[in-house]
Amino acid sequence: MRATLLLTTALLSAVTASAQSADQGMLEEIIVTAQRRSENLQKVAVAVSAIGAADLVNAGVTEAASLTRLVPALVVQPAGGSNTGFYLRGVGSLGPNSFAENAIAFNYGGVYIGRPTAPVGAFFDLARVEVVKGPQGTLYGRNATGGAVNVIPNRPDNGGTKGEVGLEIGNYQHRKLTGMLNAPVSDTLTLRIAGQLVDRDGYLSDGYDDEEGEAGRASLLWEPVERVSLLLTGDYYHQGGKGVGSVLVPGSLTPTAPAVGDRIGGSEAASIAELRTRFAGLVNSGLVVPPEDDGFIDSEFWGVSATLDYSFDAGTLTVLPAYRDSRPDFVMYSPGFQGTVQEVSKQSSLEVRFASDDAQAFRYVLGGFWFKDKMDAYNSFFQGGLSTTTFMPNLETTSKAVFGQGTYDLQPGFRLVAGVRYTHENKQQATPVRQSSAANPNPPYLLATGDENFESVTWKGGVEFDAGPQSLLYANVATGFKAGGFFAAVRNNSFDPEKLTAYTVGSKNRFLDNRLQLNAEAFWWDYKDQQVGYIGPVETAPGVFTQAAVTANVGQARMVGAEIEAQFRPTPADEFGVNLQYMDTKYNSFVYTAISAAGAPLPSGCSVTPNTSLPVAAPARLFTIDCSGKPAVNAPKWSLNLTYSHSFTLSPDHDLVLGARSRIESGRFLSIDYRPEQHQGGYMTSDAWLTLDAPGQGWSLTAFVNNIEDKDIYSTSFTRPILNVVYNGLRPPRTYGLRGSVSF
Repeated sequence: MRATLLLTTALLSAVTASAQSADQGMLEEIIVTAQRRSENLQKVAVAVSAIGAADLVNAGVTEAASLTRLVPALVVQPAGGSNTGFYLRGVGSLGPNSFAENAIAFNYGGVYIGRPTAPVGAFFDLARVEVVKGPQGTLYGRNATGGAVNVIPNRPDNGGTKGEVGLEIGNYQHRKLTGMLNAPVSDTLTLRIAGQLVDRDGYLSDGYDDEEGEAGRASLLWEPVERVSLLLTGDYYHQGGKGVGSVLVPGSLTPTAPAVGDRIGGSEAASIAELRTRFAGLVNSGLVVPPEDDGFIDSEFWGVSATLDYSFDAGTLTVLPAYRDSRPDFVMYSPGFQGTVQEVSKQSSLEVRFASDDAQAFRYVLGGFWFKDKMDAYNSFFQGGLSTTTFMPNLETTSKAVFGQGTYDLQPGFRLVAGVRYTHENKQQATPVRQSSAANPNPPYLLATGDENFESVTWKGGVEFDAGPQSLLYANVATGFKAGGFFAAVRNNSFDPEKLTAYTVGSKNRFLDNRLQLNAEAFWWDYKDQQVGYIGPVETAPGVFTQAAVTANVGQARMVGAEIEAQFRPTPADEFGVNLQYMDTKYNSFVYTAISAAGAPLPSGCSVTPNTSLPVAAPARLFTIDCSGKPAVNAPKWSLNLTYSHSFTLSPDHDLVLGARSRIESGRFLSIDYRPEQHQGGYMTSDAWLTLDAPGQGWSLTAFVNNIEDKDIYSTSFTRPILNVVYNGLRPPRTYGLRGSVSF
């Protein structure tokens, strides 16, 4: 049977089965594409968290950082401006400049997005979000060291004309308008248009941590015959507002800084007064300038892609060309000082895959991937009269890969899995860089150059066993790879790739006539040569070193843990959910070289010893920082998500749904400095919602409250250079409001 017809039939059957399951009190069947083919989530021998459209809406997800509340293994950090950092089970990276790349692959509509600024603005009119845990070096490849986040928009539906309009209002002057129109143009052509407008005041007293954006997406699906499907998609997003902010954290150097719970922004007078008191000579003279309230974001992103599926009798050929233009433009103060970033990134990519028909003993996916990103940028980091670092990265990245993964039925119910990927990546830079100050305001730019090639063979091997009609056991070993790169220095300006090997044993089960789902996984990850960004010594002229952002390979870590996921529908009206992760992480080796502009030992929770390996000009001094034995950053030992919903039938046309969720998390560090101010203690935060739903009449109304406890939870942490004080970002406080939608 033709593969396209099989895929369409499978999706329609899944939708029908889900509706019937809900009516009969059974758990829904979820179809995912985590392994580059449509499969039942319970049959996929990979740890995947799938977040459906309803859960995304109920959680108020409009940007990537909100996903942290829904997946225990995932921590998403706003890095300042339009930058976003992803961590999965302690694997990830955070960098606020134009050299940064994530260690978790982000895919939007099947297209890999390379820049950490580009994930913003994608979260509307979605089918689901898939969080794939563990290295995906075979099927995803590029920068999938710790896993992948797949954002999957709704496709056009040729079932008829339909539409929806939604409005959400809440405290902090929150307003969100969404809309969708799906319309068949002909028997073979269907158009879907969706959009979102968001406007909200800031959560901090100085107006930062606001949200402002306008987004749109248009999709055109052409299915002239059963064998052919062509999906054309274009999207646009403008991000505005003041952007991410931070608070000065009370600590050993700033003991009388405003209380974190007061959410006094770093540019407020009360925060600045603490700096003037503790560092009068530096701040009052202008040698160090405190944060100001003139930060802004004026970023634009757009992209186009085409997905062509052609079905042969043996399988389906997929061709996916794409282009993305990213133009972040922002001034930020979240690290405690001014950062100005302007970029023009032009990304082109092409992926070609052939997925065999499922009705055979040997099933496989073969493919090739090509990616190119050309970026011209301007980065300036202004500390005050002492130091301003300016560099203009001109970067070009080209990545090529071939890959294949297959599954073979050794005997009924017992399968072998194997996959391999070869990647070759070239990176080049030509970056003018200079370090200026009040004493030397216009030094000449020097050119930082580099041309590096990186290549790797990543692989996967495993076994799968059907222990029962709805019970799967699996074990596998998989590897991941992230290429090296550059930073802004005239010499010694590159770093090496990082690699991860993951050993996994798991089980997925359904019991009690599809009313109880119990999945479990144990894992051991071996993380080598992790790429870490920090403020370190850079050579801005031959033999002249100063402090600036550095990326280095700093050590080896291991992550050991287990995750348990359970869902239970004891009655058609009740559903419980539990997702528990335990993780023990440790850096077996973690050593790097840092610089102190004033010469004093750097405050750190790690061992700090003098280092004389480089000739830095006095009073600056180098120090060796040894964090061996410390836990991984953003890796809480315990993470627990609890959910519950109950549906009351008020009449044949009206239902009342009560829902609640809680996230409980043990303490974790947010920065490699491991200072007490950078430790987020254990916490519990809860959300609740009440929905009056009239599906037959096409409307619903929801009242919601998030972070009921009004907990102050750190989102990110920075040590400001020179002063060595800590500025932390905060996740949203208690928010509440009303959400309504009308469909037709």
